[in-house]
Amino acid sequence: MSEISGQSGLRGTATAVVHESYSFACMRCGHGWEQSYEIEHHNDAEGHEFVMYVAEGQVVPSPLSKPTCQNCDNHVVRIMRPGQVSSVRDAVHRQQRRTPQTEAQEPAAEGAEAGERDHHWHLSDLLHPFQRKAS
Repeated sequence: MSEISGQSGLRGTATAVVHESYSFACMRCGHGWEQSYEIEHHNDAEGHEFVMYVAEGQVVPSPLSKPTCQNCDNHVVRIMRPGQVSSVRDAVHRQQRRTPQTEAQEPAAEGAEAGERDHHWHLSDLLHPFQRKAS
């Protein structure tokens, strides 16, 4: 893929373009981010198919091969469906905007325990469903 990623002259010859988005979370430092890609399908001179990943107008290596953390350059990165990181960030932002006075005025949800109301979201919360269980 690296020899293909330098060939920007092929960008206009795509036979199909697919749009994909992914969420990423670094298992080392906890940094999370999201990225959208245009996946361009091409045929080389011998008729073999290959794809080029384009992010923000730049040809990049496949994010599925060996993703790299944007924060610590580590390669132990979890790839998830789009929206995972932004949903956790939104929850954290909503929690941070709440003031003690607002919380005191809000009634507890039916069946909700006090601990559930006071839950603080972390990136590890979105990774919980993906953690392996010991057999």
